[in-house]
Amino acid sequence: MLMRTDPFRELDRLAQQLTGPGTWSRPSAMPMDAYREGDQYVVAFDIPGVSADAIDIDVERNMLTVKAERRPVAKADDAQMDLSERPLGVFSRQIVLADSLDTEHIQADYEAGVLTVRIPIAERAKPRRISIGVGADRKEISGGASTP
Repeated sequence: MLMRTDPFRELDRLAQQLTGPGTWSRPSAMPMDAYREGDQYVVAFDIPGVSADAIDIDVERNMLTVKAERRPVAKADDAQMDLSERPLGVFSRQIVLADSLDTEHIQADYEAGVLTVRIPIAERAKPRRISIGVGADRKEISGGASTP
């Protein structure tokens, strides 16, 4: 038999039971980290215990949506549950992506319960050097109507 004495953990467990598991219409949030690594934007989601085929990744315009479902593990008919803390149900996260990201070349990997999504920085958003014309190369820009 397992026993705990952490009252705050017990309160969290009770709150989870009252709100129920996440559903497709009302998913629970999943923790994530987001950072820039070189010429890529990286987002890592913690979704342990979820099989790769239970993860959906969609991008529409500049909205990245990740949904995952953790299903109950099949137990023997004579198994008796003493403690159940691992959340089940649907988990989801939506992220608005900047226009400076290349959503056509997103890559995703799933290993050890962590989904890592890599989004390249768009070529047009990368810093570039602008050359300056000097002397004969200089051009004058004029606009609009001329005055007499």
